[in-house]
Amino acid sequence: MALVIDLKPREKILIGEAVITNDDQRTRLHIAGDAPILREKDVLREEDADTPCKKIYFLVQCMYLARSPKVYHDKYFALIREIQDAAPTTSLFFMKINDMILEGSYYKALKEAKELLKHEEELLDHVKHPQTGPAA
Repeated sequence: MALVIDLKPREKILIGEAVITNDDQRTRLHIAGDAPILREKDVLREEDADTPCKKIYFLVQCMYLARSPKVYHDKYFALIREIQDAAPTTSLFFMKINDMILEGSYYKALKEAKELLKHEEELLDHVKHPQTGPAA
């Protein structure tokens, strides 16, 4: 069964190593095969990976898009150890992501890494705006 993707005008999509840019009108693509596919909105550029979990997302994205994803494994596993030491609440996310990576399910791992980004945002927001309890 083919994957159906609707593209907005001027929207970009990655299919394998190719970047495809839509014209000025909506387009529907039917894609068959197992090439990695990412919408522009899901692509994180390396220079935008400015937090620990964004770096994780970027590495998982690289694994998903790479012909030899294992070249990113050492860097990924070293970084998750650092993050888990600093923020133990990330462990559940990493258990899921690690299982998916080891199974070769990189797209699923990328989706879970997106959930990790939401968790990181909540943690950072909590640090920036700590809730104050009632005065004693």
